[in-house]
Amino acid sequence: MVEYPFTMGEVKSLEVGRRGLHELLLRMSDTAFQGRALGEAYQALIDMFSDSDVTIFLGLAGSMSTAGMWKIIKWLVENRYVDVVVSTGAIISEDIFEAMGFKYLKTYPCVDDNELLKHKLDRFYDTVASELEYREMEGLIREFVESLPSGSIYSTAEFLHLFGEFLNKRGIDSIVAAAYRSGVPVFSPALVDSGYGMATLLPYRRGHKIVLDMVKDFYQIVEVGRRSNKLAAIYVGGGVPKDYVNLVTVAQTLIAEEEGHPDYYKSLEYVVQFTTDAPQWGGLSGATLEEAISWGKVSPKARKRVVYVDATIALPIITHALIDGGVRRSYKADLTWLFEGVRR
Repeated sequence: MVEYPFTMGEVKSLEVGRRGLHELLLRMSDTAFQGRALGEAYQALIDMFSDSDVTIFLGLAGSMSTAGMWKIIKWLVENRYVDVVVSTGAIISEDIFEAMGFKYLKTYPCVDDNELLKHKLDRFYDTVASELEYREMEGLIREFVESLPSGSIYSTAEFLHLFGEFLNKRGIDSIVAAAYRSGVPVFSPALVDSGYGMATLLPYRRGHKIVLDMVKDFYQIVEVGRRSNKLAAIYVGGGVPKDYVNLVTVAQTLIAEEEGHPDYYKSLEYVVQFTTDAPQWGGLSGATLEEAISWGKVSPKARKRVVYVDATIALPIITHALIDGGVRRSYKADLTWLFEGVRR
């Protein structure tokens, strides 16, 4: 076979046959378009999980819990495929809704929303939830908030660690409860942009004020990066969680410069992103991993892949392939120091 520049081997047509998801994804890496991207992302994840000295961040955005994906996220946490979670507030509250025994219901995207309003049903594209049950979920968070001393100050990781403990004792097996059991910190830089905002607002109006110290929050996640030898990230969607993790790498450069070490980079060495956002609009969610190299966020030699796919397709396939292929994590970062001295 003639070798040409800018090529990476041949495309291999995929034959139909009996095979597991692990083998299927490996073979898809020799096809094209987003099939190849998904296969290559899976191979990058295998390399990431096989590294014996890397701290893995999981960035979560989008309506994953209402879409039935939260138990997959919980599985990734419980089995320590990831060391740190950075999430929107929605994902780590709307999982609690189902963990409490309530149900999300299937509907049609073209349903009459005026009728849904009359029946107090909140719509998430093709899924609805009872507004009254949703308020009960917010009420549970409010009960936790009111159990904390008024005026107490927490990072979001500390707040959610204590909340995970609270839920774990109640038998409400959510993402943050699993993270509490597994020693995985959960950061949520836009926490109140969710049911947590509603749950903290009413006590605040009555004078019961809980302070979320976002500078402390950022200091803690940057310190995780500083104490780690190597860094990696898995991004589901983009948004604030993606940038929050990216800024951990930028901070390493600025800290090193302040300490007299210019041009120091501790960039992400493995990165996989599942997104439906396109890069040409200039937003962070769709920004390519190549663009991130210019900031020092991603190493020029990083094992990386973006897959332009709905995460509700990618996550079930990837995680079931991990089980099928017996792919386990070889290293688990010990971050229990983050919670030393954290008290309710």
